[in-house]
Amino acid sequence: MQITWKKVTGVGLFLVLIGYGLSVWWSIEPDPINPQQLTATDKNVVGYATTTSLILTVETLLDKQGGWLSNDVMPPSIFMDNMPAFEYGALEQARDLALIMRKEFSRSQSQSAADKDLGEAQSKLNIDHTSWLVPSAESEYRDAIKLLKLYRARMMDPNNQDAQFYARADNLNEWLKEVQKRLGSMSQRLSASVGQERLNTDLAGDNAARQSTPNLASHQVKTSWWKIDDVFYESRGASWALLNFMRAVEVDFADVLKKKNAEVSLRQIIRELEATQQTVWSPVVLNGSGFGLVANHSLVMANYVSRANAAVIDLTNLLSQG
Repeated sequence: MQITWKKVTGVGLFLVLIGYGLSVWWSIEPDPINPQQLTATDKNVVGYATTTSLILTVETLLDKQGGWLSNDVMPPSIFMDNMPAFEYGALEQARDLALIMRKEFSRSQSQSAADKDLGEAQSKLNIDHTSWLVPSAESEYRDAIKLLKLYRARMMDPNNQDAQFYARADNLNEWLKEVQKRLGSMSQRLSASVGQERLNTDLAGDNAARQSTPNLASHQVKTSWWKIDDVFYESRGASWALLNFMRAVEVDFADVLKKKNAEVSLRQIIRELEATQQTVWSPVVLNGSGFGLVANHSLVMANYVSRANAAVIDLTNLLSQG
């Protein structure tokens, strides 16, 4: 049977269309976790909502359409970058929360021992997200989920006093400080989509401060044209995960927030994070000049992220007050 170039071309075009369809389907972002899933228990146990939100967030990343795409080495996912960027942004937030749960939420004081299951889970979440050989990223993340479920089960057992979750203003503040740093970095990277001249404020506020190598008084900061959409979707993923965690904090730290009269501040953070998850109707991420004819999706996202960060700072201040 003679194979003609027309047949080869037809098969090639068919495979390209199939691959394109799969990439579009796999690029659909998951919905935020339903708050009802964070309280679906007969026992009102402090820490259930936060632990469950972390479990469900990682599970959703692994079980969404296409599964975990960041470490795929076959088409069409190897040519995709938006969803892997989304996954990485969400994973960074999950890693931060797992670290704080191990260091702060599960410990009564600085001299107390860290929970073993949380320690192992946090370690497994730190594997390179692009790892596809043994061990693969997916297998390590699923092991982390199992360990988090073990911790949650022990925490909910009234006969087990080893696993604890302490909802206090001071340890909540420790997590919020990490959130501030992440949101601040995200806002700066998003704003750099149009390029801007930034003054050097590295040593501001301390005349005696020094740094290892001197920097220029000002420098041009601009995100590469090839990286603009990656930064945008990484911020979308981070905001998505952070929205899940903030809704859980609203449940577990309800008494603390009420005592500090800080419920409204947390709801403001949640509202700004919800705005970051609005549908992007444009087929591509547009980034025109600041007030140009073309929309700038990165600056819009930076606006929501900056407002969320400002609300986090306000909440931190409220929790720090006596």
